[in-house]
Amino acid sequence: MLLRIRMMIWKEFKQISRDPRMLGVVVALPIFMLIIYGYAINLDVRHLRIGIYDQDHSRESRDFAAAFTATDYFTPAGTFNDYQEVKNALDRGKVQVMLVIDRNFSRYIIDGNPANVQIFFDGSNSTSAATGTSYAAQIVQEYWVKRAAEAAQRAGIVSNSGLAPIDLRIRYWYNPELRSVNFIIPGLIAVILMMLSALLTSVTVVREYERGTIELLATSPVRPFEIIIGKLVPYILISFADVILVLLMAFYVFHIPITGSMWLVFLASGLFLTAALGIGILISSISTSQQMAMTIAVIGTQLPTILLSGFIFPVSSMPAVIQPITYIIPAMHFIKVLRALFLKGIGFSYIWPQLLFLLILSILLIVLSSKKVRLKL
Repeated sequence: MLLRIRMMIWKEFKQISRDPRMLGVVVALPIFMLIIYGYAINLDVRHLRIGIYDQDHSRESRDFAAAFTATDYFTPAGTFNDYQEVKNALDRGKVQVMLVIDRNFSRYIIDGNPANVQIFFDGSNSTSAATGTSYAAQIVQEYWVKRAAEAAQRAGIVSNSGLAPIDLRIRYWYNPELRSVNFIIPGLIAVILMMLSALLTSVTVVREYERGTIELLATSPVRPFEIIIGKLVPYILISFADVILVLLMAFYVFHIPITGSMWLVFLASGLFLTAALGIGILISSISTSQQMAMTIAVIGTQLPTILLSGFIFPVSSMPAVIQPITYIIPAMHFIKVLRALFLKGIGFSYIWPQLLFLLILSILLIVLSSKKVRLKL
């Protein structure tokens, strides 16, 4: 059996070497997709264009407006003189945020009373508006604490412990700078490997039917299981080259930390690649043409992997009826493992359920594909 499998592996490598375009796709496609999507998909909200409508024109109001424009969250986009200008600027998209300071702002602030401030957000982009709201609230809170501390100092109060009953200090573990690229790239690696792997093997079996070489296999002592293994192993080795390539790009191009064990990364990648390539083999086994197989592979892997794997949208926020479906998607488990190993540096004891699922799925796909291969003249 081992000899027959080795011959099938050698045959598949010869077949791959005759198609240099495939090797180009294997190398070029992951690089292209990682660069394009890695830079295009960015969940960080920065440099929101903010307009200022200052009705007070006092030193206090200017200091308050400067607290917004001094950060990289907001970028100054001009000053305005009435509400009609404010509305027009928001309508035309000239600004995304509008800060309106009341004419009595300085008087209330000096007296130590809350002042009236309005902040208008362009809600057509709900993500930017929601994130910008939290930024604005943080800036207002910091400004008020600063003013209260200055007032206490002028009054001769040495300790300002009474200004804030709770000393809240927030720390972010695993991703201290909250870089969205640290969250996106591990998931993007899984998406790229999933689509590429399924696409590579989606034509391997059906190609034998179209070229008539299945007849030669049917007259040989090789068994369906050996055909599947023989076709799977070369693509696993080729796909591992892609794994190394995208890991190097993640580390050196996007500067993503890899704090976990590289051996666990490679173990998880091997199991995931086997499952992904197994899906392609299964599609190829049940398809009637190469074009049909490639279409099913692209549609059947791309949409579920992007939408239902937790790549961008958290599984917990999906409808309850959809959540069970996500657990049969290999990329969902692989993304969990990659993010845990990249950012958290956790060990095998935390990720073994995901690895076990990928192992079981790989075995089932190989067995099912073997059943679907038809060795008939």
